Amino acid sequence: MYNYQSDTTRFLNDYLEKNPQEAEKRLENRALLWDVELNSEEQEGFAASEVAKKPYAYQPD
Repeated sequence: MYNYQSDTTRFLNDYLEKNPQEAEKRLENRALLWDVELNSEEQEGFAASEVAKKPYAYQPD
């Protein structure tokens, strides 16, 4: 089996092993950006305010 790990991967794994609190902080910070509940009213407003694109952007009007 192929077990190659880059220097960066080994460094990160070693760092997380020595600092287990970082794994918890990583999950908390991930939640700030990626695990967000979207507001359906806002999403509808964004969709309604969208401007239609021209078929060819460089065509003079």
